[in-house]
Amino acid sequence: MSGKVLISPSELSDLMKAEPVVLIDTRDPAIYAEAHILGAVDVREVFTYLANSTPEGMAALRDTFAAAFGKAGLSGAETAVIYEQSMSAGFGQSCRGYVLLRYLGYPKIRVLHGGYAAWVAAGLPSTATVPTPVAKAFPINTRMGILVDLETMKAAVKDPRIVKLDVRDVDEWIAESSSPYGKDFCPRKGRIPGAVWIEWYRMMKPTPTGPMFKSRAEILAECATVGITSETPAIVYCFKGARASNTFVALEEAGIKNVGIYFGSWNEWSRDPSLPIEEGLPYPPPKLAA
Repeated sequence: MSGKVLISPSELSDLMKAEPVVLIDTRDPAIYAEAHILGAVDVREVFTYLANSTPEGMAALRDTFAAAFGKAGLSGAETAVIYEQSMSAGFGQSCRGYVLLRYLGYPKIRVLHGGYAAWVAAGLPSTATVPTPVAKAFPINTRMGILVDLETMKAAVKDPRIVKLDVRDVDEWIAESSSPYGKDFCPRKGRIPGAVWIEWYRMMKPTPTGPMFKSRAEILAECATVGITSETPAIVYCFKGARASNTFVALEEAGIKNVGIYFGSWNEWSRDPSLPIEEGLPYPPPKLAA
């Protein structure tokens, strides 16, 4: 997919007047019911679904989301625009929806930059009315290039040319917690061997309306700290692919050409005791002068 992914509230407002748009709200149903963008359909499983990358797991992922997006009214003719509350409130869930649609081969996908909070801050209208979308036949043209399965990730661990980018929160990176859902949610704490770390928040910066992605130059500067350039092959992972999807969008927007997501992420890797992990502090403490 080429072209701009992020869309501002004003651009979205204009787009909705010009062509068919299906709005995908990924927030909790109770919050969605209070207020949402007119016509938006709540597809909460974009956030909640836990995937694994076995052939059976990928088939289930494909079937689940083809059905969900078809029920929301996506046929290939409409532009899908996905949003969350803000770019950090949902752990990157709008970008996770973007990645899922990319994987399924959907041709026209945008992410509302700044999420619903930015829409409201722009003075644009909301509603509590829940629409009844007309279900469509969702076109499936799966593209594995964007998603990395377990076998590919195992091979990447052995390949020093591929950067394994961990974007989880710091307590997960240093093996004090196994997930954002609790320290012991997964059976093991740690990180994939050889991984480097940029906490996903670093791809964004605060604004009066909430977190927004940094500029291309700023994102490239962050990536340079772990050896990633525009030409470096990289695989991003987190716990279940949401924060990694947020970073994926940032890297693509910055022009980094060869990026994949290990969508099973730590939730899958940690549950296989045969797979190696690294624990504790990732770097030796500095030696103090005598």
